[in-house]
Amino acid sequence: MIPQDLNTKEENTWCPGCPDFLILEAIKKALAELVNEGKILIKDTIVVTGIGCHAKTFDYLNVSSFYGIHGRVLPTALGIKLGNPGLTVLGFGGDGDTYAEGLDHFIHNCRYNTDLKMFVHNNQVFALTVGQATPTTEKGFIGSATPLEVGEKPLNPIALALISQASFVARGYAMNMEHLKNIMKDAILHKGFAFVDILQPCIVFHDTIPYFKKNTYKLDEAHDTGNFDAALAKAQEWDYCFDSEQKIPIGIFYKKERPLFKGQSPQDKPWYTIDRKVDWPKIVGDFR
Repeated sequence: MIPQDLNTKEENTWCPGCPDFLILEAIKKALAELVNEGKILIKDTIVVTGIGCHAKTFDYLNVSSFYGIHGRVLPTALGIKLGNPGLTVLGFGGDGDTYAEGLDHFIHNCRYNTDLKMFVHNNQVFALTVGQATPTTEKGFIGSATPLEVGEKPLNPIALALISQASFVARGYAMNMEHLKNIMKDAILHKGFAFVDILQPCIVFHDTIPYFKKNTYKLDEAHDTGNFDAALAKAQEWDYCFDSEQKIPIGIFYKKERPLFKGQSPQDKPWYTIDRKVDWPKIVGDFR
């Protein structure tokens, strides 16, 4: 398989130059390589998207997919995984989609350690609806709904995922596509809830590329991904604001296997293929 095999015939309507193109290319390369390595089957790979610019991944990635609603990527993905535990289920959301409407689902999937992979396109703004603030928008941001600027400090999703017990926590940068592709591969192969926050500057409403170009750095091999305290310390190096020169680590912060959500116990067959012997007369009789 080559990445181009995952193309569709849909016309791409992202803004020219949008980093979403690079995220799309990264996931196509990651999936193609995993298929060629014999680690996944594309027919058993499912994508769930939410609402926002990120959601057009549904249209441009030729795998089985489900177009969800705003903030509900993870419960939809979990339902699919429970129905057929043998599937590889990938969720794609935006920062507004995931950390606003979907925040409760995000926290509990981290806590449950569901066997899902969640990739968040984080441009720190509601881009599709022309520039409103999201939970990760920096203090001082002036947007279409905040003309007097945002007064609160933003959410740190890396730190939140860690303290919510996610078993795989990473950050990627869309403009470093090869590095992002490798993170995605590791996330897909991880057994448990794998979360990747992807810095994806919106070149129209929130162009943070110059800051990221200057301040991002890759976590090196000296970083112990099994050390929770070290991961949390790295997560707190950047507070998602731009008012000072803060270094921004990208890479895998934390990776550790732990028991999966108990509802995902291994099954010989997906639930819908199991032959059930139902005593309907007895069931009906119980309600007479």
